[in-house]
Formats: sequence, C-alpha cells, structure tokens
Amino acid sequence: QVELVESGGGLVQPGGSLRLSCAASGFTFSTYDMSWHRQAPGKERELVAGITNVGANTNYADSVKGRFTISRDNAKNTVYLQMNNLKPEDTAVYYCNAARVFAIARTRVNYWGKGTLVTVSS
Repeated sequence: QVELVESGGGLVQPGGSLRLSCAASGFTFSTYDMSWHRQAPGKERELVAGITNVGANTNYADSVKGRFTISRDNAKNTVYLQMNNLKPEDTAVYYCNAARVFAIARTRVNYWGKGTLVTVSS
C-alpha cells in the first residue's frame, strides 16, 4: 500500500527554521519525482518545491526561493524540505507528493500524504 507520511511541522516564530520530512513506502521511490505543496486557509493548494527522481533538478515557488531547500535521500525513501527565515505567510498545511509520468498512456500518477501543519507566529 502506498503511503507518504509527513513530519516536522509545528509552531515557529518568524525568522525561525523547520525541517519537514516525508517518508515514502509502497512504490519505487527512486522512479518518482517528489514535491511539497501547501494550502493556507481560504487559499488554493500551491506548489512549493519539487525535485526530480534522482535529484538532478529542483524548482521552487518564487515566494520561497532562497529560503527553502528541497532534497531527497533515495536510500532512505525520504524527501525533505528545509525551511529557513520563515514568515507568517508561510503558515499552511504542507503536503508531500509523489508523481510519475507514463508517457505512452498520457497519464500522470500522483500520491499524496495527509499533510503537516506549519504555523509561523509570534
């Protein structure tokens, strides 16, 4: 059974740091692109950061560039999101995503975790 389990969320003051982890199981982790998304109250879910299957490429939302870093350890089936200089605007539920494109079928498979809450407040 596919499972993505996020951890590391919590309450932090503005300017502080948190590291989120996502432990994956039930699929071949190294063949999937991984990403972090977030959803704040009253807003749509948005892509925060992504990393390709072997970690060769990364991408970030403009709002987090220079502050957040995504990484993965395929030997541990885990993806991380290091969040520095956190701002109140970063408050959201953060979700882990695993995605793989099947070109012949023209489909994209997505697996989602249940999310972890990050609250940035003084």
